[in-house]
Amino acid sequence: MSNDYEVIKQAIINKSSISATYKGYYREMSPHVIGTKNGRKQALFYQFGGESSSGAILPNAKSNWRCMPISELSNVSPINKGWHTVNSHSTAQSCVDTIDAEVRY
Repeated sequence: MSNDYEVIKQAIINKSSISATYKGYYREMSPHVIGTKNGRKQALFYQFGGESSSGAILPNAKSNWRCMPISELSNVSPINKGWHTVNSHSTAQSCVDTIDAEVRY
């Protein structure tokens, strides 16, 4: 497993956040689930800071959920900015079908 995968997995276990670059944008995110979908390693994040191709990151917005392949992330590192989520789970996540780690509520 890649070091990035392990950094994200530890952030889930510790209920903490990471920063990373995805598609050229710096992002601050709290990972919620990591594992594989169709054999591809990916994770479900709640983005609370940084930039996005879809515009401004609005505080507590449901639109801040991101499903990202681990292989497309770079500069992954832990950050000390707490853990973020929204209590608006209206649908089950479909980002990961074989879960390796997930946040416990």
